[in-house]
Amino acid sequence: MKNDIASELAFFILVARHGNLSAAARALDITPPAATKRLTQMEERLGVRLVNRTTRSVSLTQEGETYLAHAARILEQLREMEDAVSRSRGELRGQLLINATLGFGRTTIAPLASEFARLHPHVEVDVELTDRPVNLVEGGYDMAIRFGELPDKRLNARRLMSNRRFLCASPLYLERHGEPRNLADLAHHRCIIHKQNDDAYGIWRFMHDRHDEVMKVKGAMASNDGDIVLGWALDGHGILIRSEWDLARYLESGRLKVVLPDFNPPSADLFVYYLNKKNQSARARAFIDFLADRFKKRSASAHSAAPMSR
Repeated sequence: MKNDIASELAFFILVARHGNLSAAARALDITPPAATKRLTQMEERLGVRLVNRTTRSVSLTQEGETYLAHAARILEQLREMEDAVSRSRGELRGQLLINATLGFGRTTIAPLASEFARLHPHVEVDVELTDRPVNLVEGGYDMAIRFGELPDKRLNARRLMSNRRFLCASPLYLERHGEPRNLADLAHHRCIIHKQNDDAYGIWRFMHDRHDEVMKVKGAMASNDGDIVLGWALDGHGILIRSEWDLARYLESGRLKVVLPDFNPPSADLFVYYLNKKNQSARARAFIDFLADRFKKRSASAHSAAPMSR
């Protein structure tokens, strides 16, 4: 065996996660040729091809899929062993791999991870940002932080924060185009579309008087980035669906206004997802408790701002 099998397993998981040798190389702070050489040496030692290569991406062979499944399981067992040892020393140690969405991960989770790392200097905190849902096992993640419920019901979840969503627009837009009085009026308005995962384009869903209602709207502008669409709404380009977490300060300042307050889009509560609480590491449990405490303290202002601005 090579002198660092854990490093080799982690390297292959990175390659599979990114689907690209250059991206894996950047994550490890090595050159792409070095990553290619490392993968080639693994395949030569094993006597099988682990990936199919193209100029821009890699895909796993059947042998690669088998290797990935075992690699993820072995690394998890190593983490459990390290955790058992660190608990006996009374301090948190080891790697904590967290997945979060791009915008929210950058603006909110990253600063919280920084604070947690200062409190626990022996924990190696690794935050990866992706908008699409991830496979916690194959990615080797300790947890994923997401708004809304994930489709995989096998995962455990802890709600960190309730997070209603509202229709909103700037006073400038409403002054120019008028304020909608019912859902049918939305057909005559410019709407800003936030494209998320595989949601149908321009299909907005609401709850009204305990009934589900669906509206097809016209997209004046669209983006898959939440900060971009929020900026467009602030600039007066149209009506947007956004969560109270993002809207609170703009509703309070009057830069945005809630419209059709009796029609409620589905909530987008914030959850942290993880695989198995029984085998969860002490550092993962500590970080989840840390998040829950911080969001409990932060959420009060977001909850109070939105209703006052209706």
